[in-house]
Amino acid sequence: MARRRPARSLSPTSKPPTGRTATSSGELRIIGGDWRSRKLRFPDAGGVRPTPARTRETLFNWLSFQLAGSDCLDLFAGSGALGLEALSRGAGKATLVDHTPALASALRDNLRLLKSDRGEVVCAGVERYLEHRNRPPFDIVFMDPPFRQGWLEKLFPLLEKQAWIKPGSWVYVEHESEIPTPAVPPTWQLHRQKTAGQVTYSLFRVISREQ
Repeated sequence: MARRRPARSLSPTSKPPTGRTATSSGELRIIGGDWRSRKLRFPDAGGVRPTPARTRETLFNWLSFQLAGSDCLDLFAGSGALGLEALSRGAGKATLVDHTPALASALRDNLRLLKSDRGEVVCAGVERYLEHRNRPPFDIVFMDPPFRQGWLEKLFPLLEKQAWIKPGSWVYVEHESEIPTPAVPPTWQLHRQKTAGQVTYSLFRVISREQ
């Protein structure tokens, strides 16, 4: 996933735009696993920035015993920072969803560059993707949506209603630290949470309704 903020809703402490043009590109470095230190390019589309390396390191330390062979969903995939990192560290499969054609194309190109057939890229809006589930539920879901647009409040009920996550699985969420963590479904239990600057990130465990 990658952080994507609305162009005109920056807080007073946010940094101004860098001035890069729509034709320029960003760089992502995989920080662990089989592809450690590999550098990948992605288009500078929609203000996408990869989840910082320090945050990724913390997250994947939290998930170190859950990744092997897991089936992951990376919503708002952007640069692919989370989905590709998961594959590098042993995830069995990853589905990367992003509505921007240029970013989806770059994700496919990077999977080919990495010679991986374990990643699937879906170019679609996340709400539309989550409305109907036609595949088995996931083991791990990553959500790093654009800030200040109410995405988590929209998506949590869809994930729960369509049973996208099996009991015993995990949900990772990032949101702006200026607001409380949105209410989650009753089957989600907070496992870990940290705040770094303007971002709060949380890992939830999904339990069965009987527990």
